[in-house]
Parts: sequence; structure tokens; C-alpha cells
Amino acid sequence: MTEYTAVALTTFFATIGPIDVATMFAAFTVATPRRERRRIAVKACLIALAILITFALIGRFMLDSLGISLAALRAAGGILLLLIGIDMVFARHSGATTTTTDETDEAIEKHDVAVFPLATPLIAGPGAIGATLLLMAEAHGDLLHQAIILSSLTVIVGLTLISMLMAGEINRFLGVTGMQVITRIFGIILSALAVQFLFDGIAQSHIFGGG
Repeated sequence: MTEYTAVALTTFFATIGPIDVATMFAAFTVATPRRERRRIAVKACLIALAILITFALIGRFMLDSLGISLAALRAAGGILLLLIGIDMVFARHSGATTTTTDETDEAIEKHDVAVFPLATPLIAGPGAIGATLLLMAEAHGDLLHQAIILSSLTVIVGLTLISMLMAGEINRFLGVTGMQVITRIFGIILSALAVQFLFDGIAQSHIFGGG
């Protein structure tokens, strides 16, 4: 159970990236009053959590409706998470965890960054959604493991909220180098988990004639 919890927490931390979200939040709200920043942060995290929990609860139904097997999801999810992990290790930005320049400009023009781009795609982005679907599919029929996944998800979103509220302090304490070190460490861990998911998916599919 401890190992399962560690996997869930690590996966969500890597795909959501609380520190990265906090940095973007600070940039988006640099001229926003403190009280309004708090409102935006809380709103963004609640919406993101609702999105991810929705995918967690209906994900199995979606997969069954589309005829997607667990083996295919493991393989595809492993590839997606591996790409994210590689980007984290080499400090590259991908559409799975960050916004494009056009998306950022649109959000600033609308003066509302809580829903977009903070809630999605920064917090509840393709990486986090894919990880949620994959972990919940792995735990299908096991209520305890599903509860662990949802609890881990809630913890990481809560940590993201705290990071957003303390964005200035975190940036000053860690600095650019410290943030890059943390990102690379979790990128390596996520890459290893992703490869394991990919191997499990290939093995379960029996595409190489395995029994």
C-alpha cells in the first residue's frame, strides 16, 4: 500500500508540477491584489480537482465505450508520461504541462486566468488527465487503491494551492537552479514509471506472442 501511494503521489506531482504552476501563477497575477490572487488560486484548484475527479470516475466507462483495452491505455499512457518526463529532465516545455504563447496571451486579454489557463491546461492538463485515467484503470475493482489514488490527487492539488499562495516565497527560496533540480529529479522518476507502464502494457497485450 505504501508503494502504491508513493507511485500515485510521485506521478501526480510530476504531471501537475505544483512549483511550475506556482511560477506561472505569479507571472499571471503580478499586478493583482493579494485577496484577488487568493480567490483565483482557490478557484483554479477547485475546478482542476473537479475535472480530474470527473475523469477518474467516468474514465473506465469512457474506455469501455471506446473499446480501449487496459493494455493499450498502459502503453499509450506510458508513452505520454515518458515524453513529459524527458521534457522535465531536459528542461523543455511541452503542451502536456504548459501553455502556448497564444493561450497565455488570450488568458491575459480576458483578465481571467483561474479557469484558463490555470485550472486547465496547467493543473488539469493532458499529462495529469492521462495519469488519472491510467492509475484508476490499474486499480479497477479495488476500492482501497482507488481511494488512495483520489486521496493522492487531492493532496497534490492541495499542495499546488499552497504553492500558488506562497509563489513569491518559493521562487525566492529555491531560485531558478533549485527549481530546475527538483524538476529534473521528478522527471527521471516519472520516466522510470512511464517505462514500467509501457512494458506492462506491451506484456499484457501479448503482441509478441507471449502466453
